[in-house]
Amino acid sequence: MSEQANIGVVGLAVMGSNLARNLASREGNRVAVYNRSFDKTQLLVSEHPEANFLAAETIDDFVASLATPRTAIIMVQAGAGTDAVIAQLAERFEPGDIIVDGGNALYTDTIRREKEVSAKGIHFVGAGISGGEEGALKGPSIMPGGTKEAYATLGPILETIAAVAEGEPCVTHIGSDGAGHFVKMIHNGIEYADMQLIAEAYDLLRQSGGFSPAEIADIFAEWNKGELESYLIEITAEVLKQTDAKTGKPFVDVVLDAAGSKGTGVWTVQTALNLGTPVSGIAEAVFARSLSSQAEQRAGKPELPASAQSWSVEDKPAFVEAVRRALYASKIVAYAQGFDAIRAGAKEFNWEINLGEVAKIWRGGCIIRAQFLNRITDAYRKNESLLSLLFDEYFISAIEASVASWREVVAMAALSGIPAPAFSSSLSYYDGLRAERLPAALVQGQRDFFGAHTYKRVDMEGTFHTLWSGDRTEVQTD
Repeated sequence: MSEQANIGVVGLAVMGSNLARNLASREGNRVAVYNRSFDKTQLLVSEHPEANFLAAETIDDFVASLATPRTAIIMVQAGAGTDAVIAQLAERFEPGDIIVDGGNALYTDTIRREKEVSAKGIHFVGAGISGGEEGALKGPSIMPGGTKEAYATLGPILETIAAVAEGEPCVTHIGSDGAGHFVKMIHNGIEYADMQLIAEAYDLLRQSGGFSPAEIADIFAEWNKGELESYLIEITAEVLKQTDAKTGKPFVDVVLDAAGSKGTGVWTVQTALNLGTPVSGIAEAVFARSLSSQAEQRAGKPELPASAQSWSVEDKPAFVEAVRRALYASKIVAYAQGFDAIRAGAKEFNWEINLGEVAKIWRGGCIIRAQFLNRITDAYRKNESLLSLLFDEYFISAIEASVASWREVVAMAALSGIPAPAFSSSLSYYDGLRAERLPAALVQGQRDFFGAHTYKRVDMEGTFHTLWSGDRTEVQTD
């Protein structure tokens, strides 16, 4: 084994340490490790003497310990800290070396950094890494961007540490500059929607069905055997069966109902708005977290009128099945919107992203891993230019089997005063997509009235404006 390392990791907090351990456990890898605080580096090496580590006390030691082409993965907090480490490495690396940012960076920052670093002849790769602490250690889903040349060196290393699904490593070259971090951002946005939909299903089962958390845990465990099989459904059952040791109450009842957010869901919604791509399910999931955290408003609310009617559930098995179908249909919409956003981003930034390959690498390691990602891969394999997942034959059939229950659940939730924003918005999006004509015609007429924004006609080419004073004269503007 060479005295130099073939890969290095900078930043040894939990994610970085686990990723370094994962790398070091794979045959053929020797891993240089460096942290600003050398104590943390020494602790990692002492706690894992079996790992093939090279400990570096300074950044110069770290660079010297890497074989050429030098390859370093940065695992520090996104933002200024990442920029500082990139600057340190870029000063010392040579043309052909590779700097990898494995953090949750905003894709526009990655585009900027890649442009700056590549000007020196050094490759810069923004790599989305999903799976949390356990995934980093045992096998994450990895979404690297950057050049094809960089991936030729980096790809084989990443394949050794990635999760494996059906015999295939969950890593692929996503596209140039910021493509990897863009896809990871959308992954996290879908994750927000998926979690919110599951939470709404739980709320409906509990409030209207009268099921206890333990009973709902059994329901979710059963759902996990079918088309809803996924990591999130699996862990939901585990959370709901947990009992608080201090009070003996269900664990979910002692947790404050205020959900946190680290920003990637917000970035997804902001980006989709800029791209003109609707991601309403993801947006409602983000807003639901925001509402849950409005402590002052929620505590200071007056007795707000409701006029809600009770939802009388007489056939509980039928009710459970209706909620399951509504959840599955809404989940399909969330993924369809997410993949639409990836397509829109690829078009905007000239990325060649294979949507089917993205679905494949999400089958293992990542938080949204699910059985039906195989169906998404199949859909894009059959038709690379598929305009929406909702137009694929499999998903058309899935919605057809679910839509009646979906409508019933959304309607009854509204009548009963149970908030189900992600269920509702997903159904509205679906109905908007299938509508022959939308009220946007009226909106465009209003825009022309107050702002002379013009409009197009259904019966002739061109752009028009109505002179709304006097005789309401229509004039063609092009």
